[in-house]
Amino acid sequence: MPRILLIETSTSLCSVALSEDGRVVACRESAEPRAHAAMTAPYVQEVLQERGLRAADLDAVCVSAGPGSYTGLRVGVSTAKGICFAAGIPLLSVGTLELLVHQARAEGLLPDGCRYVIPMIDARRMEVYTAVFSPEGRQLSEVEPRIVDAESYRSERDAGPVLFIGDGAEKCRSALAGPGAHFVQTCPRAGAMPVPAERMFAAGEFRDVAYFEPFYLKDFVATVSRRKLF
Repeated sequence: MPRILLIETSTSLCSVALSEDGRVVACRESAEPRAHAAMTAPYVQEVLQERGLRAADLDAVCVSAGPGSYTGLRVGVSTAKGICFAAGIPLLSVGTLELLVHQARAEGLLPDGCRYVIPMIDARRMEVYTAVFSPEGRQLSEVEPRIVDAESYRSERDAGPVLFIGDGAEKCRSALAGPGAHFVQTCPRAGAMPVPAERMFAAGEFRDVAYFEPFYLKDFVATVSRRKLF
């Protein structure tokens, strides 16, 4: 079984883990605001040192591909690509929304009789990055930015229990609450990556280290402060 470094930085949680034989053997996490750039590389070093390893001892690096925070994704992907270049090992990536579905399964969060899992990444106000998945992890709709209101996911909610999960789930509770709606407010974690990472590794689904870019979904827009500095 492969030894894979796992990096998840798509939301406010900075998360790094190491899996061996399909099991997480070391993990570091921090929810400190705007600290991804300062913490990701040190966390990588710490989990490797904890197991007495070097980057060259890894079989691959897996990083969250987005959607999510522009800055967070840039930090995670840049770190992953740097390790792959230096150690000569392959790069894997898993979509952030898919990762949340695996996390729900791994942590036993699926409600009884669950028909759909709808991961939600916060995109400010009542907008989320989202898609519809089956409880088994099959993607049933395109990833999209969506403004949530009382009519959102009406057919899915009418069909049976639905799990809304992610850092954008709780803010949508007032609009989507009902008998079949379940909400888990959480960030995606690197510790939930081993299953998709190992599947991609076995299938040889490697990314081009030179050209791989995160899936931002929306273009980054720089703003100019209205405050006069001089």
